[in-house]
This record gives sequence, structure tokens and C-alpha cells, in this order.
Amino acid sequence: MKTPFNIRAPSFDAQAINETIRSALASAGLDTTAGPMLGVTDTIRRALAAAGLPTTKDASGARDDVIDVVARLVDVPQDGDGRPVRQPSMDAAQVPAGTFDAFSYANRSGSRAYKLYVPARAGALPPPLVVMLHGCTQSADDFAAGTRMNRLAEEHGFLVVYPEQPSTANPSKCWNWFKAQDQARDAGEPSLIAGIASDVAARHGVDTRRIFVAGLSAGAAMAVILGEAYPELFAAVGAHSGLPYRSAHDIPSAMAAMKGGRSGIAGLKTSPSPNAAPRARTAQAVPTIVFHGDRDHTVQQANGIEIALQARTAHAAAKAGGGLRDSMACGTSPGGRRFSRTLHADAAGRTCVESWTVHGAGHAWAGGSESGSYTDARGPDASAEMVRFFLSVPRAGAA
Repeated sequence: MKTPFNIRAPSFDAQAINETIRSALASAGLDTTAGPMLGVTDTIRRALAAAGLPTTKDASGARDDVIDVVARLVDVPQDGDGRPVRQPSMDAAQVPAGTFDAFSYANRSGSRAYKLYVPARAGALPPPLVVMLHGCTQSADDFAAGTRMNRLAEEHGFLVVYPEQPSTANPSKCWNWFKAQDQARDAGEPSLIAGIASDVAARHGVDTRRIFVAGLSAGAAMAVILGEAYPELFAAVGAHSGLPYRSAHDIPSAMAAMKGGRSGIAGLKTSPSPNAAPRARTAQAVPTIVFHGDRDHTVQQANGIEIALQARTAHAAAKAGGGLRDSMACGTSPGGRRFSRTLHADAAGRTCVESWTVHGAGHAWAGGSESGSYTDARGPDASAEMVRFFLSVPRAGAA
């Protein structure tokens, strides 16, 4: 049946709609050209395109000097009952036939799924274990692809476990590093991640003196918490673009901390936010390696500086007055990124804390693969440097 009226649909200027929304977000202080908020404009473009409306990219988002990338979610194949099925590593083109399997772990705090990479190469000694904590919106597969940690596991003979944060625990799949119940031992998410590490170690004969934890962004903040809460379990911590211990206690203080608004933070030149958490200290002298881009507008670099400062202070206190010696070197990665590297070593010359500033880099894993999200392929290889740092930590004693 024909409609009796000749109705003409109103015309839309898709770019104008997109620009209006972008301007509104900007007026609210939200940066849509970097970090997680970059996904807002992409979502708008996809919605307009699905409706048949032409769109054009906002040229202001194309910046070569800052690498802030929208996370790419990777689907995990499932069987007919909805269970994850075994699949090869995302690094299959780069590594031999190691296994990359899906598992789950539960305790009184809940349950979490995780992926475990077991290399084909078996060493003579019990293998080390590296726990990798993804950032917001990421998955285990995405993080494994971006960091290429499985390739290094095959090269050095260690296991890698990737716990996954579900959207039911946090809508953006962020580890809840800013909640009080998730900043303590034997409770919340720290207990789940520590439980996963302990369970994997027991089942695979891991060297319990060489279990390490590293993460990106929210995952890095949780890695720092784990180093403080479980120093007998984790022999070293790797924090990339993360936040220091107890830098927030709720969402407003978390947002303030991400922008560097914390009382007493090193290098902070702005006034502390009224939502800022007081400066905290770590009591455990856990070896720590830190990476942070100085163009990170999602989690300000002042946070990385504070992570290193907290760790250095704890180590200096543990040396009973012996103190640490600091040295710095600068260089350029093969991809062209300049970096500064500061070492904090004890009297015997052992590096306790190592801090990298990647100049010109944003909120991204340095030296990562473009097959994953939040990566900066031009930077120094953070994965390789973290593994070097981890494997150099002395086996102090049984965990």
C-alpha cells in the first residue's frame, strides 16, 4: 500500500552531529582525542554509519606524537554450552606450539576466568610464572597479542597467566584498584588473582620464588596492590601506565588520581583536588619496574613517578640506613622513541627499582604489537625489559 503523503525525510549533517557531541564532551572536561574516551567518537561514527549517514574522521584525533588507541575486543571461541574452548596462542605466527587454554578460579570473593600460556620449551629448572593484568576494556587474548608476552615465554621458558575482569565486576572491565575492598590481602580481587597464581604454580610445578606480576593502566595499579598485599608470593612488580598504592578510595578520587591530583605526589604542579586521596606509602620492599609515557593524558605520568618513589622509599627503609644509589641513562628505541631510564640500586649494585619514561608516548604499552590495543610499536620493548628485570631478581627464599 502506498502512503498517501509524499514525506521527505529531514536531512542530517552527520559530521555536525558528531562535532556537537564532541564539543559537549570537551566542555565537560572529557578528552575524546585520547585514552578510553577516544572510543566515544568512534562509537558515534559507527552508529551514524549504520544508519546510512556519511561520516568523516575528526582530523584532530590523528596525532603522530601520541599513541592513544581504542581497545579492540577479541572474541573467545565457545562450544555449544557456552564454555571457552582451547585455542592456540595469539602469537601463533611468532612462537612454536605452546598451549593457550581457558580456565576459571573461584574462592569466597567470587570467581574469575583466566588464560594460561604454557610454552613448548621446557627448562631443566622449575619454570617462573608471570601474571599479566590487562587494562580497561581489554581481554586476555587482546593483552597477550599486544604485549607479545607469550613469545618471550617461549624464548625464556616461563608460564604466563592472564586473569580476566568481567563486565559484571566493572562495566569497562577495569580492575577495581580504587575500591577499599580490592586493596587488601585475602579479600576482593587481590585474593582472586593471588589465588589464580598460586593454583597455577601448584599444578605446573612453578618456581614459587619466581612468580611475578605486571599490568597496564588499571592492571598496573592492581599489580602494585598485589606486590604490597602478597610480597611473599610476588617476587617483583611491573607497572606500565599505572597508579601508586592506595591512590584512591572511590570513583571521584580515582579520577583525580588519574589526572595527577594527589597530595604530595612527585612532580605535581597543580593544587590537589578536593577528592584526592592522601599520599600513601608501601611497606614491602618488592623489586619494581615502571614504564610511563610523558604524553599520557589518561593516567598522568606523575603516577608512574610516584610508583617508583613508593618502591624506592620502601627499599631504602629496608636497607637499614644503607640507602640506594641512583643513576640515569637516556637512549632511543629502534622505533624512534626517546626514553630515560633511572636505576635505583643497593650497595651491592643490585637494581631494586627501575623507572622508564617514554618520551612522546601516550597511554600505551611500549614496544607492543599493533595486533593488540593500547600499544605503541615505536617505543622500547617494555615486555622484554620487564622479563629481563624479573629474571634478574635473586631467589631470596621459598615463598
